[in-house]
Amino acid sequence: MTLSGGGSSLLAEGLECIAQDIDAAFDHLLNTTQDTRANLVAAMRYAAIGGGKRLRPLLLVSTASMYGVDRDVAMRAAVAVESIHAYSLIHDDLPCMDNDAVRHGKPTVHKAFDEATAVLAGDALHAFAFEVLASPDTCGDPFTRIELVQALAHASGFQGMAGGQMMDMVAGRESHDLPSVTRLQQLKTGALLGAAVEMGAILGHVPPEGRTHLRGYARDIGLAFQIADDLLDLEGDEDAAGKTLRKDADAGKQTFVSLLGAERAREQAHMLVEQAVSHLAHHGDEADMLRALARYIVERDR
Repeated sequence: MTLSGGGSSLLAEGLECIAQDIDAAFDHLLNTTQDTRANLVAAMRYAAIGGGKRLRPLLLVSTASMYGVDRDVAMRAAVAVESIHAYSLIHDDLPCMDNDAVRHGKPTVHKAFDEATAVLAGDALHAFAFEVLASPDTCGDPFTRIELVQALAHASGFQGMAGGQMMDMVAGRESHDLPSVTRLQQLKTGALLGAAVEMGAILGHVPPEGRTHLRGYARDIGLAFQIADDLLDLEGDEDAAGKTLRKDADAGKQTFVSLLGAERAREQAHMLVEQAVSHLAHHGDEADMLRALARYIVERDR
């Protein structure tokens, strides 16, 4: 992965630490079984442990940290967000969706197991996310737990990630302009990134009216993230990315890059990152991780 510029050492340490903590949490919470459910749990663990950038957990934990939230509490909410992300990737990779054979440099779940197990593993990780969030072990305040559940459910369903995936499925058959592509990606990619930031603020008991700047930050990094993904799909290295590239062009899908051109898209991504950072202007050093994460989004190679 590429890390450069100010905050690179802070970010590198943060990414390494969150990856270790998320893997340890899944290892602890996803207990293996000795009955006929064993293959299902194995598939869940295969999808959840040892892969991915863990950007969403780091966004959540970093936002929560700004408001003095205990890291162990934030980590449970981060596990829930990453469970939703992992489930979405399992289902996205299925033959009926994007039909991908490689994810995070290893066979996708339906290739490593089978399609039926992959579907169930995604379903089970979806349910697991809300089981974790609803537990008093995550937060003793039931009202906070309800708000966390609502935020993640909204970002995951037809008004968020699933809705964006539906729009993406028909994108190869319909012509989309820039506002349509922006809306699609705000739902498919941006909603869960936004939920991670929102949930960190919820844990910090920041009232809704006090989260406006965080929503602006999340909106801008969500779009920058997708533009960077589109550029990687066009220009990236498959070995570094750990997945099949150049599928959007082959499918005839409009993307930020196809609509804007590579150079203009790259300029737009950098503008969005600087705009995202500006939303944090009234924060001090406590927001340095969020600033570093925003800049990493357009510098990464996977």
